[in-house]
Parts: sequence; C-alpha cells; structure tokens
Amino acid sequence: MSSIADGSSVRYSIAARLERLPMTNYQRALFGIIATAWFFDSMDLGAMTFLLGSIRTEFGLSATQAGLLASSSFLGMFLGAAIAGMLADKFGRKPVFQVSMVFWGVGSLMCGLSDTVTMLMIYRVVLGFGMGMEFPIGQSMVSEIVPAKSRGRYIAILEGFWPLGFIAAGILVYFMMPIVGWRGIFIMLAVPSVFVFIVRRHMPESPRWLAEVGRHEEAESIMTRFEQRVRQALGGIALPPVVETFKAAPAAARKAGFADLFREGYARRTIMLWILWFFALLGYYGLTTWLGALLQQAGYEVTKSVFYTILISLAGIPGFIFSAWLLEAWGRKGTCVLMLLGSAVSAYFYGNAASNLVAPGQLIAAGLCMQFFLFGMWSVLYAYTPELYATRSRATGSGFASSIGRVGSLLGPYIVGVILPVAGQSGVFTLGALSFVVAAIAVAILGVETKGRALEEVSQ
Repeated sequence: MSSIADGSSVRYSIAARLERLPMTNYQRALFGIIATAWFFDSMDLGAMTFLLGSIRTEFGLSATQAGLLASSSFLGMFLGAAIAGMLADKFGRKPVFQVSMVFWGVGSLMCGLSDTVTMLMIYRVVLGFGMGMEFPIGQSMVSEIVPAKSRGRYIAILEGFWPLGFIAAGILVYFMMPIVGWRGIFIMLAVPSVFVFIVRRHMPESPRWLAEVGRHEEAESIMTRFEQRVRQALGGIALPPVVETFKAAPAAARKAGFADLFREGYARRTIMLWILWFFALLGYYGLTTWLGALLQQAGYEVTKSVFYTILISLAGIPGFIFSAWLLEAWGRKGTCVLMLLGSAVSAYFYGNAASNLVAPGQLIAAGLCMQFFLFGMWSVLYAYTPELYATRSRATGSGFASSIGRVGSLLGPYIVGVILPVAGQSGVFTLGALSFVVAAIAVAILGVETKGRALEEVSQ
C-alpha cells in the first residue's frame, strides 16, 4: 500500500480502492441518508406549487406579487449553493451538510408562523438557503463514494427522490390543507429536519476529499473503516484487488478555488453547465411553481387543481427510472439532450391544452408526458454535473452551476407572473419550451461524455 507521506500516491490509492469496491448495503445505507434529505427538501419546495393559489387568495396578491413570493426560495438557494460548495471544498462535505439542516428546519418552521407576506418571503429565503446548501454537497458525496460503473445510476436515483417528494407534498396538501391550512403544512414540513440532522451523524467524511487536501492519515483511517464495512456487508469475503488504471496531475499543479473552474480544460465545461442549469431551471420552475395556480386561474377548483397536479407528477417516477437506465446504457450527453427536447415539446402541448380547457383526459395526458421528461432531465443534471470537475473543486463547481441555475429559477416564476396577463398560459409554456431548447443546444455543442469513467480520469 502507498505510503501516507506520499500525498500523490495516497490520493490515487484512495481513489483506486474506492473504485474497485462492489456496491453493498453499506454504500446503499449512506446513499439512503443523503436521499432522505432530498425527499424532504422536495416536499418543502414542492409544497409552494400546491399552496401558492391559496396564499395568493388570502393575501390578495397580484400575479406579479405571487411570482415574487414563489421566487423567494430560489434567492436563498442561489446564495446557499454557491457558498456551501466553496465551504465544502475547504472544510469538508460532512460539517457543511449538517449546517444546512439548521437553515432548512428553522426556515420551514418560521414560514408556518408568518402572518404577513413579507415575513413569509423572508423565511422562504432562509429555507431556500438551507436547500441550496444541500444540493452540491449531496451530489459530490454520492459521486465520491459510488464507483464509476454505478455512479450515474445512483445519482439519477438520488434525483428520483425529487418527484417522490413532490408527489408526497401534493398528497399532504390534499388531505391536510382543509384541516391545518397552509401554515400548518409548513410547520409539519419542519419536523423531518430534526430526524435528518440526527441520522447524518453516521455519515463519514469523503476519503477522496481528505486525501485531496492532504489529510492523509484521516483519509487512510476512514478508507480502512469503509473497506471493513463493505467486507462485513459481503459476509467477510475478500475484497477485489486494487487496480490503478488512471493517473492524474501532479500535486504541485493542483490549486482549488473559483478560478479553478475556468482553468485549461474546465472553462468549456463550466460555460456549458452554467447555460444548462440556468435555462433548464428557468423553464422548470417557471412552469411547475405555477402549475396549481394556473389551473385554478383557468377555471379548475382548488381541490381539482391539486389533484390533477399530483396525478401528472406520477409520471416523474418512470421518468427518472428511465433516465437512470439510459445514463449508463447510452451516456450522459445524449440522455441530457433527449430529456431537454422532450420537456420542450411536451411543455408546449401542455400549455395549449391547459389554456384551451380541453377535456381533463387530454390535459392529464399532456401533463404526464411533460413531467416524465422534466424529472428525467433532473436525473441527468445531478448525475452529469459533479463528474465534470476534479475532487478539489467538485463541490465548488457543482455549487456554482446550481447557483447559476437558481438565478434561472428565481427569474422563472417572476417572469411568468409578468407575462401571464399579456401572453396567457400558452405563451408561458412556450417560453418554458424555448428555455429547454437553448439548454439542449448548449449540451449538444459543448458537452463531453463521462459514462463509465473514474472521476480522476474525467478530471483530466
């Protein structure tokens, strides 16, 4: 085994040792801890889709004001994603991951205790800040503990907890809204943060990151425990031999920081990801945040609008499953372009169906297609992004991509509120469709393929 004093050797030894491990219940348990937070984050954020119409009615908000309220969480997410990524690359994944729970829980609780729309906006920003911290760290941690042959599938499955949380939020609102009101829903959603905070204490720090920043003894210690737990999960049989099949840059050439995202070999990837995240999230949140409210405005009663939104969201489950399979069978780049173009076409047809008050069956069919591709798109975004950066800057790169995306998600709901009175629902969904097309073009021209390659190999 490589000497601990030899930083470069330890770095590659840790990576090679992780890559050769088979997937066991131990790695799946760690994955489950991360995925649980994804699920509850989705519930908190998705709740606004189902509650916006009622909140708008209670406070007498205009379309523009409702758009601002819907966008407030994304301001917090913009700040949280950028800051957390840099902090996680400097201080570690685990401590920053834990701190995010505090902002998330307090923000959700205070949303439920808000008696003015201004206070509600402020605490939606706090809630969003905690959520924004989650995403780049969760992506990075899953990427760094799951071997290359399974990495894309597991990150896609991680993102699959997003539609599950969104659907769960709709079900919660459907049954509990008449009993506790929208404030009670937010208070209920604060409770899981305590559970997740406690469970996360069992997460180890990323040995890849520890080796990368020179904390070699800690990296070796955690890696050894990691291997022991995997061996126990396999019933005590011997682990596969370590095979180092890739090389990386010398340690002296490695400098972490924001500028690292634009160094030779990374600038093109960063530009592609920023365009992708901005336009994908502009389209996604501009449309989905307003789904329930738009159906109500089109003439559907509150309970029906919530029911229809839940129903069409069910297509997100096969959407992310199909995307998770296609990521490994076909590749990241092609799957990403397919999901974006599918989202564009289906969003356009859904917008026309909703605005023309067609038969519910046609509306639901168009909505099912739209959610299938939208949630498939999310799976690719989260699988693809962290693979494009080296360990030293993975959380920073993922964080800033996510943060740029939050600018799009911040603008999306607001833009919808502005153009809705002018262009109507068909115009709103056409704008969303065009956003997805722009994102697809960026990936097709600037994207690189990462399927089946070790992180250290891709980082070259």
